[in-house]
Amino acid sequence: MESNNWYKIDNVAKVFLATIGKRDTRAMRVSCILKEEVDPEILRAAVLSAIEDRPQMQVRIRRGFFWHYMEDTLVEPTVKEESDRICPLLYTPSKTMLHYQVTYFGKRINLDICHVLTDGTGAVEFLNIIVLDYLKKKYPGELSDVTIHSGASHGDLNQDSFRQFFGNAKLSPRSRREAAFHPGNIKLPYNQLQFFEIMLPTKDVLTKAKELKVSLTSYLGALWMLSIHDEMPRRKRKLPVTISLPVNLRNYYPSETIRNFFNSVNVTHVFDAPITLEELAVEFDASLKEQLTTEQVMKKMDNFETMEYVAPVRVVPLFIKQWVVRYFSKKSSKKVSLTFSNMGIQNPPEAVAEKVDNYTGFCSTNTIFSTMFSYKDKLTLGVSYAYIDTGVVKNFVRYLSKAGIDITVSATEVIK
Repeated sequence: MESNNWYKIDNVAKVFLATIGKRDTRAMRVSCILKEEVDPEILRAAVLSAIEDRPQMQVRIRRGFFWHYMEDTLVEPTVKEESDRICPLLYTPSKTMLHYQVTYFGKRINLDICHVLTDGTGAVEFLNIIVLDYLKKKYPGELSDVTIHSGASHGDLNQDSFRQFFGNAKLSPRSRREAAFHPGNIKLPYNQLQFFEIMLPTKDVLTKAKELKVSLTSYLGALWMLSIHDEMPRRKRKLPVTISLPVNLRNYYPSETIRNFFNSVNVTHVFDAPITLEELAVEFDASLKEQLTTEQVMKKMDNFETMEYVAPVRVVPLFIKQWVVRYFSKKSSKKVSLTFSNMGIQNPPEAVAEKVDNYTGFCSTNTIFSTMFSYKDKLTLGVSYAYIDTGVVKNFVRYLSKAGIDITVSATEVIK
């Protein structure tokens, strides 16, 4: 029997639900690599313990007449050794299932979760709660005073912060952006994605960014732009190269929600004249800083949320809404060459950090998506890639190698 508790779905989640596919499953994976092999039985117990702290993850997505909604579920999570693809399909309308799964392999604990439930910030926090509970059970008494729970109330954790903070800024006119250059034409067969893990020494990359007087994100974002540019045929050189960067709105609003609460900014360059990496990185950094002011971020958030309050939209049946959302989402995706999500510096409690070697993650996509995790002296990029030709990743790695940065790259196998 299911619970009678139900929850509205935020507007970002509505877009994800309308656009879930076999390749882009609208799922993400966050992983924690320990310094020792994972004990499966202890991990199973830890997951059951963690959902007591995060019952918001124990929900089923249901279809209503006007919108989807979520309700509590008594379905228990399972833990298994990793065997499925990264970022698997975690929502099927006709199937009773949880919309997250925990797997392990060697020293690695993986949390795959549907983006409808939460964003990257919420996913990493849930993973850290699982890891802490695992370590508490593995080493009784050692971490009894350590906590990761923010102390926020159930209501605050479950808050639709888009709705809560809507209307804080004067709306800005929507910008008209051209379709961007997409660096691949032929996609991998059978709805596959290839995943690359690129590991770099943090201090080496930071040194390069500081030499150019730009942020780490801007330095690597400029490198991604150049890597895409190198794949452009001459006849398409006038098309813009656009990098989309998700922004954690909790940095701008007093929110403790674990639901989706992010927006995106776009940095664009047209390679219509020669430009050096130094010049491009400075341009990228200036554009990013301009868009990340509190005023600009609030305007973008309000423009997005306005959809919910248009009366004709509210009364249209769900199947029509989903068709409309899919149409505009597809148009929007054509304006982005690559998505680059900086998940920031990972700072688990010191007692946990002593037993953790690294963090990493991936996000499903129909094109190219790169996450970035920073932990101690390691910078790790997880790249999801939909195309057969992997030239963009090769170019990116080559630029870093030429800069004298030591790189380790691993990749999944695909069927071609």
